[in-house]
Amino acid sequence: MRLSKVDLNLFVVFEAVYRTRNLTRAAEMLFITQPAVSNALSRMRKTFDDQLFVSTSAGMMPTPVSENIIGQVREALQLLDSSTHVGGRFDPGSSERTFRLSMTDLTEALLLPALEEVLQRLAPGIRIESYFTTRKEVPEALASGAVNLAIDAPLIDDPYLEQEPLGRDRYACMLRRDHPFTKKKLTIDDYLSFGHIHVSSRPQGSGLVDGELTKLGVRRSIQTRVQHYLVAPLIAMRTDLVLTAPLVLLKRYDARILELPFDLPDLQSHGYWHRSVTGDPAHRWLREQVGRLMLEMNQ
Repeated sequence: MRLSKVDLNLFVVFEAVYRTRNLTRAAEMLFITQPAVSNALSRMRKTFDDQLFVSTSAGMMPTPVSENIIGQVREALQLLDSSTHVGGRFDPGSSERTFRLSMTDLTEALLLPALEEVLQRLAPGIRIESYFTTRKEVPEALASGAVNLAIDAPLIDDPYLEQEPLGRDRYACMLRRDHPFTKKKLTIDDYLSFGHIHVSSRPQGSGLVDGELTKLGVRRSIQTRVQHYLVAPLIAMRTDLVLTAPLVLLKRYDARILELPFDLPDLQSHGYWHRSVTGDPAHRWLREQVGRLMLEMNQ
């Protein structure tokens, strides 16, 4: 197969079908008609002499051929996209790029106000879109361009991604100022005597704190379970419940902060991006701003 004889737009359609598993949704994403998607897929099937996608009750499922080429197709599309920005001088003040970021609600609340302040001053035309992408979906989202930069724990391993550490923080225990507990230091018995607020996006299951306590052969009493870190301190400030959370969050409240009576691993944050955009001056500039702000945030 000679590349000169292949319409590169077919690969854009191929990636959209792979991502959505649906011809109609792929058409909506690309702002073309569903028949146009079907026609492009038919042409690609002839080119590769393979079905590429098979219609099932669960959607358009990729064949082994599609699975084998999707990584290279996505990297090529990313390189083509980034090549329109590489080569020229990047001027933050005149750029009108849109960057899509993935992060947790805690990182979003702590980072975005500072980042938007920087952008308003140095790059008023740059737009930011932020939403959470699950750890499992991050590699595909970065590869497809649905996400440009992801901030997460150092638990993502993918050969097509680059990453760099952005900072680390430790966990501590938060109590309201007039909490009945008045001692200056917590013992494990003190900690276990409290009612606790547990933060998890999952409807059930334990987290880091409970996993470490299980290793010690003890269990805390969880009185309230919430989805997001930002609401948890508000509950702790109005009740006798206590919150174990990253110190960078707890310091924002007029509350008592005590060291934990047991060891917990530090909370680490890494930035992830697809390797095809490493040389994009605009992307590199954004990574530098995010890296600097995250470092300042964790000091």
